[in-house]
Amino acid sequence: MSKTIAILGTGTGLGTSVARRFGREGYRVALVARTRERLEALAAQLTAEGVEAAAFPADLSRPADVRAALAAIGHVDVLEYAPITTEGFTAAAELTVEKLRPYADTYLFGLVEAVQAVLPAMLERGDGAILVGQGVSAVHPRPYLSGLGPVMAAARNYVHSLHAELADRGVYAGVVHVAALIKRSAGEASLPAGIDPATIPSIDPDDIADALWSMATKRDEIERLLPEA
Repeated sequence: MSKTIAILGTGTGLGTSVARRFGREGYRVALVARTRERLEALAAQLTAEGVEAAAFPADLSRPADVRAALAAIGHVDVLEYAPITTEGFTAAAELTVEKLRPYADTYLFGLVEAVQAVLPAMLERGDGAILVGQGVSAVHPRPYLSGLGPVMAAARNYVHSLHAELADRGVYAGVVHVAALIKRSAGEASLPAGIDPATIPSIDPDDIADALWSMATKRDEIERLLPEA
């Protein structure tokens, strides 16, 4: 039976590249994000390219949506969690609970919900991989660039703990931190008018997908910062 990767937070950048990368290796691809029409169009495109793909619309900020999507997908060998990021940053001195809560719902609580949905079966099989993609502010906080950072730092802490607890039980957990604008992504598309993407450090999502594939198969590192120096 073909293995399955569930891509939670499928977008035009990283999610699409991950789908193609794992699809080339024979994985079935389950695409999860909010917009049904966009997911179904991508699933059709991937199918035309020879990748078995299907759409599972869900809002990652809603635990019930996450559970329902993963229940509909069924067997999951690899969980990739990288919600689409278009939000701007907030100064730490101006950060409020109200501003922080939506970030936590999507980038932390949604991840925990997804892991709990797939982990029991992975442990029973003695095999599986949990991959997280997020921004570098989780590792390198900077003044005036807060908001997502504290939540992603908590997610990083969670992944590190999972890695230590699960490695001897056949389940891998790892995280990639991206310190550049992802090409072809929603973040690139949402840049304010007048900002030239060519003036911002960028990375091809295919390179991130290659890193995630390497981490999932070699399982010899907990995290990687991209682009690599």
